[in-house]
Amino acid sequence: MKPKPIESFDLKPGRILARKYEVVSRLGGGWEGEVYKIREKNTQIERAAKLFFPHRNPRNKTAKAYARKLHKLRGCPIAIHYHTEEIISLRRQAITVLVSEYVEGELLTDFLKRQPGGRLRPPQAVLLLYALVVGLECIHRAREYHGDLHSDNIIVERYGLFFDLKILDFFHWPGPKRAGLQDDICFLVRNLYDALGGARFYAKQPKEIKHICLGLKRSLILKRFPTVTHLRQHLEALRWE
Repeated sequence: MKPKPIESFDLKPGRILARKYEVVSRLGGGWEGEVYKIREKNTQIERAAKLFFPHRNPRNKTAKAYARKLHKLRGCPIAIHYHTEEIISLRRQAITVLVSEYVEGELLTDFLKRQPGGRLRPPQAVLLLYALVVGLECIHRAREYHGDLHSDNIIVERYGLFFDLKILDFFHWPGPKRAGLQDDICFLVRNLYDALGGARFYAKQPKEIKHICLGLKRSLILKRFPTVTHLRQHLEALRWE
């Protein structure tokens, strides 16, 4: 009899995984699985563990592709650093666990909620965009892409004169790589738009912002910024009137 698909692991704090990791807390979940903060029993070092739902990870292909992508991007500071794979048994099913670095920080969604009016001022928002652009440029140079870059997939580690960011949950799909790279560019612009307060405040944004957002029209964005490098160069040459 085929086992019932697992839709939630619901791991409680204190649960031991692979005889060497202790569950600290649940960090989040998505289509592929769930992510937990864990602690190595021997060293007390905190890590992050992504557990894949078996029916979303046939023949371990999804987890393997994810691990290989993170390993390939180990030289990109904005990407999470992958450590190792574990196979555990839960509910009589083999579950793949990918262990990676745990990043102290705050989801961009929550960071923005704490700002006055729930949004950033244009200069701050451009700094945020620039940090994302530089990070994504490194990923694109490796001929990889994120594919789902929104504020719940971005961690703000530090913010002062500049943003230190990490990105989570690379999206896997079999479509053309060029389309994935283009999606990332549009996601970057969308993050700027949302950080400034979205549609409600767009009409009053300075022309320098509108020159980047272009009303979120995909064709116009990709014509002006065909690659993430074009967007970076534009930001570096930006002059406020």
